[in-house]
Amino acid sequence: MIDISNLIVLPMALPLIIGIIQIFFKNQIKTQRTMSILGVLTTIGIAVFLLERIQTEGIMRLDFGGWEPPFGILFVADSFSVILVLVASVVTLICLIYAFSSVGEKMEKMYFYAFINFLLAGVNGSFLTGDIFNLYVNFEIMLLASYVLVALGGSKKQLRESIKYVVINVLSSWFFLVAVAYLYGQLGTLNMAHLSQLISESGQTPTLTVVSLVFLIVFALKSGLLLYFWLPGSYSAPPIVVAALFGGLLTKVGIYAMFRVFTLIFYHEPGITHTIIGIMAGLTLIAGSIGAIAYKDIRQIVSYNVVIAVGFILVGLAVMTQEGFEGSIFYLMHDMIAKSLLFLLAGTMITVTGKKRIDEISGLIRNYPVFGWIFFIVMLSLAGVPPLSGFIGKVLVGHGTIETGSYVLLALAFISSIFVLYSLLRIFLNSFWGETIISTDEEVPMRKGWMVSFSLFTILMFILGFGVELFIPYVADAANTLMNPQIYIDAVMND
Repeated sequence: MIDISNLIVLPMALPLIIGIIQIFFKNQIKTQRTMSILGVLTTIGIAVFLLERIQTEGIMRLDFGGWEPPFGILFVADSFSVILVLVASVVTLICLIYAFSSVGEKMEKMYFYAFINFLLAGVNGSFLTGDIFNLYVNFEIMLLASYVLVALGGSKKQLRESIKYVVINVLSSWFFLVAVAYLYGQLGTLNMAHLSQLISESGQTPTLTVVSLVFLIVFALKSGLLLYFWLPGSYSAPPIVVAALFGGLLTKVGIYAMFRVFTLIFYHEPGITHTIIGIMAGLTLIAGSIGAIAYKDIRQIVSYNVVIAVGFILVGLAVMTQEGFEGSIFYLMHDMIAKSLLFLLAGTMITVTGKKRIDEISGLIRNYPVFGWIFFIVMLSLAGVPPLSGFIGKVLVGHGTIETGSYVLLALAFISSIFVLYSLLRIFLNSFWGETIISTDEEVPMRKGWMVSFSLFTILMFILGFGVELFIPYVADAANTLMNPQIYIDAVMND
């Protein structure tokens, strides 16, 4: 009989294996496309199965090589990690559909699909690992793939931004490794549940608090929390579909790592760690809001909207309440979907007009009415207008801030929503209304693959908004595990 726990490794192993196989099919584009789609669909199926299983049987773990915790490497599947695996895989699937109609054969033959699979493997591995060193390893798998994808295309801007992106991430990875080494030196283990157990027993010493702040700097660089200076340029340079994947997935892995580490390992000195996270989240909301309205370049505006979302999601971590966590998880799911769609829409606007600034484009809704109204819907969703997907997350995070009396964070979180609405409304009013700049002869046809991708993302936003009741049990279970680290520890450390 097959051990069900073996399935836990597949969301990471399957894309990795498919990516390696695709290297040998460099010129067989259809084969690569088929393998990518089937692989991601299988990963989605496995994630759904695991999520249902966790609700009935509790947190699942897989010990590699039969080595039991805390000695061996392990993967742990709880509701939080598997929800993110599921959403990340769905986002990748829809972005692949867009890529088929936009990337072009030249780029497809440069191992494009192999590196997309490597990226997904690193993302899913980061969500599932129960070992802090392997969190670093999976981060590196994801980043190595992203280094290639950000430079794929070879434009001058890409080269400039990719150098900055690589340097920042290599530096933050070095800090990550140093922090892991210090943690191991202090406690003699790398298993996250065991680390939590040991710190609970002996107390979080000042040295460990300093180590926790190093982790905070690392994850802040990875996620774009305050230290986001690299993000707008790096996310506005690569091909459209790559930018969509980056906007939907990469910063979210840094956010996940922050939630996992600061609810499971370093939660004993919230007066220091979580206060700093709250201050950084507030400053990120302010800076992101200013950036979103300061630029007229469409992709820059969209990139600063990513920064605002990072700040908003981490308000939930700063307040450390059940409702705050639920709101952050809901908003994380929504943002992975909505930001990917927003990047695709922004990139498509540039493709069909050849212009990058909102004051150079007008009247697009006359040429592409469905496209225009999809942009309007995603704008409302990101601003948190009910009943779309962004609403429930904003309400729950708001409740969390009220519960803890964090009224400054509450004010910043909801003022930032107004800035999100204003920044995207500028794009909508300037670029979609007025006299069209595209004559009938010059009109670039909207490809089927593009519209299918836009439609699927839009449907998902409605499902997440209208189907809140369907998702609440899974999100509540995920938030409960974050609130009560002993649940995670017992699942990992006990047979």
